[in-house]
Amino acid sequence: MYYGSIKKTDIADGPGVRVSLFVSGCRNHCKGCFQPETWDFSYGNPFTEDTEREILKALEPDFIQGFTCLGGEPFEPENQRVLVRFFRKIREEFPKKDIWCYTGYTWDRDLITGGKVHTEVTEEMLSFIDVLVDGRFEEEKKDITLLYRGSRNQRLLNLRRFRESGQDPRTDPSGVLNPDGTYTE
Repeated sequence: MYYGSIKKTDIADGPGVRVSLFVSGCRNHCKGCFQPETWDFSYGNPFTEDTEREILKALEPDFIQGFTCLGGEPFEPENQRVLVRFFRKIREEFPKKDIWCYTGYTWDRDLITGGKVHTEVTEEMLSFIDVLVDGRFEEEKKDITLLYRGSRNQRLLNLRRFRESGQDPRTDPSGVLNPDGTYTE
């Protein structure tokens, strides 16, 4: 796997101050994508053990709330197989820090068993993610007033809340963040 960049003090891609990894490789090719160079699976630098150590070190300070993975596309099958191991390390070393992940795929269609990008590691990868921002960027639905999203069709799914409550996010909206960052109760 390759990555385009690492932001060690990101305040745009989730709450608080975060460490963000922008992976390379994306087959969605959304019209109006803000970084189409990341569509290329060989863009940037190889993701190595040194890269992992750099990110883990950046996550150490108490003021860092969590880790965000975006792209490119983290849920491309090639990327999942690398990221699942890394997410596991983050969860083991920093159990109190949250993990956010952005995907152009849709959780309840593409990431489920039999879905477009479901692999043998998808469920485990999802198990480490606290909040999943899903859905393709749709330029005609672009809205710069949305919290942590680029277009109105995208959802903020609190997977941790769904797991803890045992609710299904397809039928229970309480784990979907509102545009202002609050939850529907």
